[in-house]
Amino acid sequence: MKAAIFYGPEKISIQQWDKPVCRDDEILIKVYYCAICGTDVRTFFHGHKKVIPPAIIGHEITGEVVEIGKNVKTELKKGDKITPVTSIGCGRCKLCHKGLYNLCPDTKALGYYFQGGFAEYMVIPESAVKQNAWVILPDNVSLLEGSLIEPLSCVINAQNYLNIQQGDTVVIYGGGPIGFMHAVLAGASGARNVIMIDPAFDRLKKFASKFSSLILIDPNSENTVQKVKEITDGYGADVIITACPAKQAQVEAFSIASAHSRISFFGGLPKDDSLVTIDTNLIHYNEISVFGAFASNKPDYQKASDLISSRKIDPSKFITEVIPLDDIEKGIRMVKEGSVLKVVVKIQE
Repeated sequence: MKAAIFYGPEKISIQQWDKPVCRDDEILIKVYYCAICGTDVRTFFHGHKKVIPPAIIGHEITGEVVEIGKNVKTELKKGDKITPVTSIGCGRCKLCHKGLYNLCPDTKALGYYFQGGFAEYMVIPESAVKQNAWVILPDNVSLLEGSLIEPLSCVINAQNYLNIQQGDTVVIYGGGPIGFMHAVLAGASGARNVIMIDPAFDRLKKFASKFSSLILIDPNSENTVQKVKEITDGYGADVIITACPAKQAQVEAFSIASAHSRISFFGGLPKDDSLVTIDTNLIHYNEISVFGAFASNKPDYQKASDLISSRKIDPSKFITEVIPLDDIEKGIRMVKEGSVLKVVVKIQE
């Protein structure tokens, strides 16, 4: 089969690779699309501790079931169109028993520990089969559109904690595809004001034109804290989401937070520079809640699928480029440069 093989930082090769064998407890899918995630970009440039070259990365996947192992008991049948769930837990620990496979201490994810989707075929391993780790695409959701289910599920996982309500003001740091997904989802939850902040302001304006009713702030030319306070009659924002790997955003979030607000640290910081200083009295006296968010689980995938199926989320606004597998390195570099919003790799010719 044709696959993109990652050999280490800035080394990826399109070549023929052994087609995976579907064992008795596994499911084989034919991959049609796999979108490029920010983590794929970081892995390409810097490597990843859970990706051991040579490896096939990619986890925002849609495909067709082509083989089901003889021991597999499932509702799936050959020809079903699915998106696999990325996070696979051990199935034994207390977090897995709660369905929190993404937080399992021994989580093994597709596209990291297991082969990912930048290849014509991939196996859903036995551990994933045991967890029914997939969602069947609705009839009105195409395989291309389904490639957005995984990133949208991560946004849903984060917003599950935030309880966005009618009339809330939501501030989002970061104007990438995740930031805009947060914006659309917040609006669908009833937010009155959705404010987006990004120092790459020209890029933010370019892509924001696809979406309605967003308030944009250029931190290079405006006082962010003052502007948010002005918009909110001095109270500050009800919800703040840092959808970017920026320490400044995490620190500033507390300066724009209203009493009883909720803050989501969605974007992780570089592992060697992840400490920030905050005034915890702001949290204490203003009853501010701070949440982390990492990956997602099957119920989040299902909700993402439902939102796309109902057209409350329009995939066409997020997907700006569809490229062939041969151009994957070009696509990764485009994402890093910020010239695109979401790039999806078409695997099958």
